Amino acid sequence: MLNLSPNLTDPDGFYEELIRAHEGLSKEQSDAFNARLILTLANHIGDRAILSAALNAAK
Repeated sequence: MLNLSPNLTDPDGFYEELIRAHEGLSKEQSDAFNARLILTLANHIGDRAILSAALNAAK
């Protein structure tokens, strides 16, 4: 089951780290970074049903 409730212990810290990870990147590099991050997290989750639910939730 997809968890849509707040679940990060430090959401502001994570957001700041995510923004910093994009510093100095071009739009193309930033898009590629996002794609790699999504695929890395999808691999970690591993459950196809959860990933499908997440895709639908993001729409």
